[in-house]
Formats: sequence, structure tokens, C-alpha cells
Amino acid sequence: MSTLSYAAIDSATMLRRNLRHALRYPSLTLSVAGMPLIFLLLFVYVFGGALGAGIGGMSGGRTQYLSYVTPGIILMTVASGAITTSVAVCVDMTDGIIGRFRTMPIARASLLTGHVIGSVITTMISTAIVVGVAVALGFRPDAEPLEWVAAVGVLAMVTFALTWLSVAFGVFAKTPESASNLPLPLSLLPMMGSGFVPTDSMPAGLRWFAEYQPFTPVIETLRGLLTGTAIGHSAAVSAAWCAGIALVGYAWAKTRFNRSRTH
Repeated sequence: MSTLSYAAIDSATMLRRNLRHALRYPSLTLSVAGMPLIFLLLFVYVFGGALGAGIGGMSGGRTQYLSYVTPGIILMTVASGAITTSVAVCVDMTDGIIGRFRTMPIARASLLTGHVIGSVITTMISTAIVVGVAVALGFRPDAEPLEWVAAVGVLAMVTFALTWLSVAFGVFAKTPESASNLPLPLSLLPMMGSGFVPTDSMPAGLRWFAEYQPFTPVIETLRGLLTGTAIGHSAAVSAAWCAGIALVGYAWAKTRFNRSRTH
């Protein structure tokens, strides 16, 4: 067997390890969806009437606002998954299990790859839970089958990128507590983009940040695919952002992980 084949087998083994952890502690997967669901209920039922009436092109009301805010809540769910991933990686790095793995004849890359693939799977499950609750509340996407496939692809793309970044946070952090704090700003970015209100309603400085931060084009792409709004060049910008974030996260995680082997 080739080196690549051995690496793939070792990565599959580490993936099974992470998925078994997820099955043993399902509350971790549910916790990823917990905070976004609270925000969904809060903004739809407390602020939805007023915010829906204030968004241009909408007839107002909670149902209309639910359609607007759901893509932002979905992205918040993906970002929340980064916190769990960062903590899990940091726990492995600090409790001695990594040192034990390094004494075994396994591919070094498989340790991080297993975390990434496992986290992508569990985060997508959490996202499906959030979408299911949104549908139960009255969210009615009008996407065609191909648009659903594209939407899932966009979600997988951004989840993969943020997962690599969160893995880098976990390798970098010294304690699980600090690992949980590093990705926290990611979960706030949808609120500072077009996730909850249009960017043209914001003050000039915040509007500039909202329009050029990475989550806004992803939200606009999802909103367009699910509800039929204009996408424009958001899909291409989203792909560029995700590729950049994934590359930075991968390079940072690999560099820090290899450096830790020498200490």
C-alpha cells in the first residue's frame, strides 16, 4: 500500500474516534444548535414584527422576517461549531493523548484530518436541526433541487473552512478555556453582516465592515439559493473567502502541530 493509502486509513480511524465521541456525548452536537435557536426564537418572536416591517421590499411580519433571518442563523450555527472543535482539539493536545499517538506508526496528518471531517459532519447535523426548527416555525424556502444541492455545497464549503481555522485555534491554545474563547467572535460575525438586517440600514463605518467581512457574501448566497433573492457575485466572493480561510487555517494548524512535536 502507498503512503497516501495508509494516511487515508489512519484518517478514517481518527474520524471514527471523533464520531464515537459525538455519539457518546450528543449534548455537544445539540449545544452547537442551542444558541442559534435561542437567537432565532428571540429575533423572530420578539423583534420579528418590527424588523420585518422595516426591511425594504417586505410586507412586514414575523413570517417574512423568518425567511430573511434564517440564512444568518444557519451561519451562526456553523460558527458555533468552531468553538466545540477548538476545545476538542485543545483537549487532545493538552491531556497527553497526542503524545501517545505519536509513538504509534500512524500518519501525523490523520490526527487533525479526523477532527476536521468529524467536525464538519457534526456541524452539518446541527445545521440540519436548526433548519428543521425554522421550517417548523414557518420558514418555507422555494429552492429547486439543484438550488438545495448548491446550498448544501456552500454550507459544506464554509464549514470546512471554519473547521480548519478552529483546529488551528485548538492547536494554538494553551488551555481548553482559551480554546473556547478564540473562535467566539466568529459566532458574532453574522450579526455584524447582513444576517439580521440589511447592511444599507447601518451607519457608514459598520456598513463598510458588514459588506466586506467574509460572512456577508455567504449569507447572501444562501439567501438567494433558498428564497430566490439576487445573488450577484456573492457566490464567487464566498468561494474566495472560504478558500483563503481554509488555507490559512490548514497552514497555521499544521505549522503549530509540527512545532509542538519538538517540545
